[in-house]
Amino acid sequence: MNHPFSEAGMAGDERRQPMGIWALFLPSLAAYSLVLVALILVFHVMGATDYVGPDNDDAMRLVEVRDLLAGQGWFDMMQYRLGLDGGTLMHWSRFVDLPIAALIRFFALFVGAGEQAEMLALAVWPLFLAVLFMAAAGLGGRRMGGVETMHIAFGLAALFAFTSIRFHPGAIDHHNVQQVILMFLAAMMVDRRRAGASHMMAGALAALAIAIGAETVPVVAVACACIAAQWAFHGEAFGRAARAFGLSLSVSISVFFFATVPPSAWGVVTCDNLSLGFYALSALGGGGLFLMARFGRHLGGKGRMLTLAGLGAALLVTAVLIAPQCLGSPLAGLDPMLVELWLSKVTEAQSILSQIRLLPETVGGFYAVGLFAVAICAFRILDREKPEIHLVLLALISAAFVVSLIQVRGSYLASALSILPLSLIITDLRRQSHAEPENINAGFVYVVTVLLSVPVVWFFLGIVSIKGIGNSITISALTQASAPMGNASRCVSRIDMRALSLLPPSVIAAPVESGASILRFTPHRVLAAPYHRNQSGMLTELHIGLSTPKDAEAFLRGAKVDVLAFCPSDPQTQSLMRLKPDGLYAQLAKGIVPAFLEPARVADKDGFRFFMMRKL
Repeated sequence: MNHPFSEAGMAGDERRQPMGIWALFLPSLAAYSLVLVALILVFHVMGATDYVGPDNDDAMRLVEVRDLLAGQGWFDMMQYRLGLDGGTLMHWSRFVDLPIAALIRFFALFVGAGEQAEMLALAVWPLFLAVLFMAAAGLGGRRMGGVETMHIAFGLAALFAFTSIRFHPGAIDHHNVQQVILMFLAAMMVDRRRAGASHMMAGALAALAIAIGAETVPVVAVACACIAAQWAFHGEAFGRAARAFGLSLSVSISVFFFATVPPSAWGVVTCDNLSLGFYALSALGGGGLFLMARFGRHLGGKGRMLTLAGLGAALLVTAVLIAPQCLGSPLAGLDPMLVELWLSKVTEAQSILSQIRLLPETVGGFYAVGLFAVAICAFRILDREKPEIHLVLLALISAAFVVSLIQVRGSYLASALSILPLSLIITDLRRQSHAEPENINAGFVYVVTVLLSVPVVWFFLGIVSIKGIGNSITISALTQASAPMGNASRCVSRIDMRALSLLPPSVIAAPVESGASILRFTPHRVLAAPYHRNQSGMLTELHIGLSTPKDAEAFLRGAKVDVLAFCPSDPQTQSLMRLKPDGLYAQLAKGIVPAFLEPARVADKDGFRFFMMRKL
């Protein structure tokens, strides 16, 4: 009997699998993709009221892409129409802006520049990512358990994409890109042949994940640690894979750093995007692993462990010297006032304890599948059933799950990665059920495991427990619950912005949740939008609403505001009115207009009330 870690065991498994990716993989992927895309178009596009997704990030990404197409520099990440004078430096990556901009330009060749080209591009991009997501899941499943596991992974991935608004037309924030990258990263790491090409691709994917956004850095760090630990355990048997991963990570992160960071910022350390801190640690870690695997071929197990410990110590010292502030939360420097009045109200930033208190019906959908996958991996390791693969997946899913305990937005990564181990266990249970058709228990366990592996099932059970079955079986109820969103707000739609767009370009003070929509629909500059780098603008808007009219005038004039867009139905505005009954917003709600404000002639009876600043 072959040892599960042995080359003979792995080679034997590979021989039992159909050879050639064209044999079954691509035709199967095409079939699943056609079904998925058709279902999304039928169930989600027909009733859509906007071609941009409901998340603020979708609207803001479109604003960034429009600026790039209008000639803003590749390295220039300033959003000049957001915040106080000078604008706000955004922390997003041009690597996501570029393909969306290219699609808009492509479709403009056929339908002309404008919203039609944007509409087509914003429909194609998330659907394309959904297909890539399924491809990554199917590839990982095929490598772990053959064709049968591949089909199960395809099915679970299709269900995940169908019920997640991250892959619906209009979803152009970077979270769907991150899911695709990490799924492909996991698929490369479970290659039982330990192929150099797979691990070279894994290194490039790890670097790309870091370049796209800091949210995935903990998972990528764990992936790097897994590669290093495998080299320390196997030695030269894993040397080729370790060298390929380390060199690829070091080279790729260097390419991405110099391709997106302007020379003037090469020495700047930021903790929410690719900068000197993440670059130095990634390049040093990848390069160090390559050198250890290259020149440590004859080291014993203890020698490899010692050199690996030395590399870990060097990385820790580098982190402390270059980026000590990044060892904590990137939001640690947020003003306490913003934490209390803004961040604590953002759904996707809630911890599991806050989620239990505020929306208990969604907790199972966000956390149960990840926890279930962690348990499955642990039991499979104890049973010595493909233990190395399950150790790797356990580490990746656990890292994402721990992040989700702090901020619920991390749950989408844990649930996505869970597809791989759950596909494998479902394959084994299905085989057992078919081998013993008279065994009712085997069939029951198989069916229950399939159901427990789908996040939307947990959302359905949670909604049923709170709202009853009648309000739980609609597609919209399930998909809206399955993705953590920001605060729901009025004064964000095209209709809400119609009256505001009639005003000449101005500086607008408006609720934070309206900021991205104002930038999208109008030529105005707005003080606040829900981004932590916009602290000064958000704080100014809060002080305007909370201060007495006399003090609010000072804030308005100091920020050079031309128009106050008052939205009495906005949740945060209502909160400010309750908090400060003598504040400006509370006074305006009562119909008391201070002398320095003049009601504008344009009006929006169901949304904004506009007030012009009187000249001194």
